[in-house]
Amino acid sequence: MSTGSDVDPAEETIFTWGAPPLKFGAGASDEIGFDMAQFGVERVLVLTDPGVAALGIPQRVAENLKRYGITAEVFDGVHIEPSDAAFERAVEYARAQGPWDGFVAVGGGSAIDTAKAVNLLTSCSGELMDYVNKPIGRAEVPPHQLKPLVAVPTTAGTGAESTAMCVLDVLSMKVKTGISHWRLRPTLAVVDPLLTMSLPPEVTASAGMDIVCHALESYTAKWYGDSGRRKPEERVTYCGSNPVSDLWCERALELIAKSFRRAVHGGAEDVEARTDMMMAATFAGMGFGNSGVHIPHANGYPIAGMVKDYRPAGYPQDEPMVPHGQAVSLTAPEAFRFSFPSAPERHLRAAELLAPRTERLPDPVEQLPQVLVDLMRDIGIPNGIGAVGYGESDVPDLVPGTMKQQRLLSTCPRPVGEEEIERILLRSVNNW
Repeated sequence: MSTGSDVDPAEETIFTWGAPPLKFGAGASDEIGFDMAQFGVERVLVLTDPGVAALGIPQRVAENLKRYGITAEVFDGVHIEPSDAAFERAVEYARAQGPWDGFVAVGGGSAIDTAKAVNLLTSCSGELMDYVNKPIGRAEVPPHQLKPLVAVPTTAGTGAESTAMCVLDVLSMKVKTGISHWRLRPTLAVVDPLLTMSLPPEVTASAGMDIVCHALESYTAKWYGDSGRRKPEERVTYCGSNPVSDLWCERALELIAKSFRRAVHGGAEDVEARTDMMMAATFAGMGFGNSGVHIPHANGYPIAGMVKDYRPAGYPQDEPMVPHGQAVSLTAPEAFRFSFPSAPERHLRAAELLAPRTERLPDPVEQLPQVLVDLMRDIGIPNGIGAVGYGESDVPDLVPGTMKQQRLLSTCPRPVGEEEIERILLRSVNNW
């Protein structure tokens, strides 16, 4: 029997993988009272945004909780694409109205991420920037387990119900960043495809591109074994692509190929397409939430954080925003041209999964970028960063925001610096 003495101390041989328990299917959201009661809670805060609250879904969840003897209150002040200020307002409310035994997040990634932050900052001491990733924050580790959090997504995109991180804009720096630790991962993911039936086509398209990028970036991320050996206490949430995450990402891409276009163009009546997309979002979350994402997401943070006047169709028009799914996809074709030499076979396999009936191009480097461009054009994603208000002259201002995302760039399969990011952004002003 090996004692472990034959393991190279400089070589990484260990990867980690984790995900919350999952309840999936039409009508699953009607059982949340039963689910929460299993944790022995008495007071639960339901967090959502005004748009989802207007549909009555969070109120139905609260009533279901009450039927199981749980006191429930709805906070509907979640901000779409939340900022540090929005997180802090939600935390202040929760602290003032608490204490709470648990939380339920009902909505897109914004609601789920806000609930993660609220759970963290009402369960542990400290302030928001104590836990935000370096170099923007101090990246302190949550000192103990958090309270039960049930995540109920109403969009098929972020996969936030599966992941151990939350994302926010830091307004003073005009940059997007996050908090990342396995203790943030929801206690249970309740995924009900029926909650997505009324999503507008534009939101379906943007959220779906987030799934696409999660799966592709995870699948092409640096292989976990290519990093140096880590001590147990230094193991990060994003460990690089690995055999388990690969399985989830491959299946997510197959589901996207089957149903993404259908969900965008006829999703109001296509329960099967909506179900496939919700499953793809959850599967991709189980992939990237452990292996990691890289350049498209790193670029997407400053693209969203430095928005000027762009107001996307299908979203609230009261303030400018670049939806997350759009922001991460706008530089994806060029990013995968850059990453192709690291693992050509993976890029070609990903393209085949995403568009199985597409003929091989003479230049293999172009296979995955062309598949992406065809998809984005078909579902109405803007044509590059130029279509959301950025020109070549803005690129030098975007680069520093990308370079702050070292947690993401560390999983890029090729070394990437300011020059490479600048070139990718410049070539992404227009994608077709």
